[in-house]
Amino acid sequence: MESTNSSKTPRKRINVSMWHVMMVVIAMTVLRPMIMSMFSEAPTELSYSEFKSAVRGGAVESVVIGSERIEGTLSDGKAFRTVRVEDRALIDVLEQHRVEVHGRAVNPFVGWLLPLGLMLGVSLLLMQRLRKGGGVGTGLFSFSKSKARMTEGEQSGVTFEDIGGAGEAVTDLREITEFLKSPEQFQRLGGKMPKGVLLVGPPGTGKTLLARATAGEAGVPFFSLSGAEFVEMFVGVGASRVRDLFVQAKKKAPAIIFIDEIDAIGGRRAAGVGLSGGHDEREQTLNQLLAEMDGFQPTTGLMLIAATNRPEVLDAALLRPGRFDRRVVVGLPDLTGRLEILKIHTSGITLARDVELENLARITPGFSGADVANVINEAALLASRDGKDAVAAADFDSAIERVIAGSERRTRAMNEHEKRVVAAHEAGHALAAALLPNVDPVHKVSIIPRGNALGYTWQRPVEDRYIMGQNELQDRLVVLLGGRAAEKLVFAEVSTGAADDLARATDLARRMVTEYGMSDELGPVRLAADMQAQYLGAPGHLDASVSAVTAARVDDETARIVREALEHALRLLSVHRTSLDALTQRLCDKETVNGVEITELLAKAKSAPSAKGAVPGAVPRLEKNANHRTLSNAEKTNSRSRRKSNPVSTSK
Repeated sequence: MESTNSSKTPRKRINVSMWHVMMVVIAMTVLRPMIMSMFSEAPTELSYSEFKSAVRGGAVESVVIGSERIEGTLSDGKAFRTVRVEDRALIDVLEQHRVEVHGRAVNPFVGWLLPLGLMLGVSLLLMQRLRKGGGVGTGLFSFSKSKARMTEGEQSGVTFEDIGGAGEAVTDLREITEFLKSPEQFQRLGGKMPKGVLLVGPPGTGKTLLARATAGEAGVPFFSLSGAEFVEMFVGVGASRVRDLFVQAKKKAPAIIFIDEIDAIGGRRAAGVGLSGGHDEREQTLNQLLAEMDGFQPTTGLMLIAATNRPEVLDAALLRPGRFDRRVVVGLPDLTGRLEILKIHTSGITLARDVELENLARITPGFSGADVANVINEAALLASRDGKDAVAAADFDSAIERVIAGSERRTRAMNEHEKRVVAAHEAGHALAAALLPNVDPVHKVSIIPRGNALGYTWQRPVEDRYIMGQNELQDRLVVLLGGRAAEKLVFAEVSTGAADDLARATDLARRMVTEYGMSDELGPVRLAADMQAQYLGAPGHLDASVSAVTAARVDDETARIVREALEHALRLLSVHRTSLDALTQRLCDKETVNGVEITELLAKAKSAPSAKGAVPGAVPRLEKNANHRTLSNAEKTNSRSRRKSNPVSTSK
């Protein structure tokens, strides 16, 4: 006999809670009089005087006396009601006229039990809702619960193949996935799995993406949250959340815990703080994290990955072996890394035939993975706005300019004098860069305002650079001060447009003195304090042990280096004054001049009869592959960020 169970529709289970029953009872109690009145004839409303007159006239059959109303029936069978008035003689009058009298007792349930029940019910309902809070760990009474978001490894959607430019960081993290997949392979010789991995590097290099990819490759649960999510206004909440986080992770082991921006809770503890009980909330959270990292064994299958771009502020106890056993540096991608990133992010972009990814990678040194992705997105938006069918190389050039310098501001109108000052200023930058041998070649000069700049000079790096000599730095100072020198030569005065150039030149000269030991007066000594935010480009300052006398000598040396660079720029532009005037005029006429035109101007001036007395060696540096449109964006004089060391010269 064939079974018919498979054809039956499963019954849906109806959940009836105490709250449903209570609401039904309350609704029936409150709505009962209203419902009954709808199906019965409305009684006649009488004033109290009319009611007493009817009683005296023998027209009242019976009455029901309540606490507030008197209801009854007339001799003709009609119902009536009136408001009760305090009248002691009423009962005597009713008995005298033989009216049937009934009383109505006050219902205690309606009088006080029902309001009390409503209050209790609402209170319990609110408490239950607050405990739930619309989700796990978000209610008022669950603030001590961890706010970590759990993702199964295969659901992260990211693997190491989706990440480009990470280099050796992927190799280090690939070992972690092998630890989590087959720990016995590494434990057979007595080895132990690392407890923690610290990812450090500049912003935008993909530290969070690497952590997600590690979980995706290992196929284990991934708990992620920010360091700031541990601390609230309540004392002890952070420590409680740390405990709850590790409890949840141990239940899902093997698993990965990822804490982004761990410097929010792992900052260095100051001497003397916490000696009287440690009531600082952040410090208690850090102490609990240290205890938890000591508490779980390497065999439990838990791995803690943290990310920060300020490793120098982390507490030494957090960084010691046994807690964060490995430090993985996720730096800015090199040429090969940028090419990998470009291939990944352009996989869904329709590219024109003139786009060469290798060339795009070459002209974007110092860009992080996020910067490269932003350039690709901006290029696609620009091409779409212009109605193109594919993204061309010109779109990428415009996108690089927009990302670095901002959008064009053609609505900012300048008078003729200001326009000529800006043109002379940018011409000074461009000529100094074209004439000096140790700087990047000029690609474009423009007096079209972008962002906060009234004009800009772009230089294209020929290659990635990691070490720079003293002569290169001095030439870079001359280029930075070329705009001020040009203003002084052409107009016999300087303007406020060189403010940014002066700030950058002064900073570079001070670092030459205090960090690189490039001062004969002070010698090969380091006078700068330890960098407090090397990945964030924080300005440096003198060490606290430097005396006031030495600090004054540092100021003198910094001023001397800047002054000599300015004098060099004045001499250089004086010799090539004809080229300076010609380039200034061309900028006033065309607003934008490329590197090829600058080379032609210098070559024409060199062949002119007036150029025979030029300084030997002051020849233009020809740009290789000058027909290619490129931009420069990075000045690698240290490990500082790209935006702080951008060699683009501007006038404001």
